[in-house]
Amino acid sequence: MDQPARKAHWEQFYANHTEPELSWFESVPSLSLELIRKSARGTGDSIVDVGGGSSRLVDCLLADGYTSISVLDVSMRALAMARERLGAAAGMVRWIESDVLEWNPPDGVDIWHDRAAYHFFTEEKDRAAYARAASGAVRRGGALIVTTFAIDGPKSCSGLPAYRANTEMIAADFAQAFDLAESLIHDHHTPRGAVQRFQIARLTRK
Repeated sequence: MDQPARKAHWEQFYANHTEPELSWFESVPSLSLELIRKSARGTGDSIVDVGGGSSRLVDCLLADGYTSISVLDVSMRALAMARERLGAAAGMVRWIESDVLEWNPPDGVDIWHDRAAYHFFTEEKDRAAYARAASGAVRRGGALIVTTFAIDGPKSCSGLPAYRANTEMIAADFAQAFDLAESLIHDHHTPRGAVQRFQIARLTRK
């Protein structure tokens, strides 16, 4: 799927779903917060939530006192949902409407977090482009936190096929620029009561 098709899909998807209807919805994204806290050297670290959309991670990061937060998503509607929810606090966040494969931050970031985007890149060439984007963006010693469905996780999500991976596959995807620091399996309970098994990796920029 090319960039225009990805954008069209997600604009339509968010137009037809409220936040609690999203399968990945979490009122408090505890595991993401834990991994970011492990990786951060201080509240001034530059953090980007890739594919963050309307996620409430940004709310929690602001509450934790982080001062350099960006949320990137291909969908304008998804970002608008988050901005509206945050109200005046939205002005403390950098909102980036972009396809991640085309994003090149001029100043780099300390922590790249992605809970919902990487597993939609099912083609090897797109995952390679994603890895190049991450390696170009994350500063040396910084962290990459990335999630896919696990090998025994769902084969699709939100009407799209999904990439399923284990620890070794994720480490290999990013081996040129990152070392694996931590890997874990997480069973996410969706708002409708289904269980989705995720593979999560925290990597360090070489």
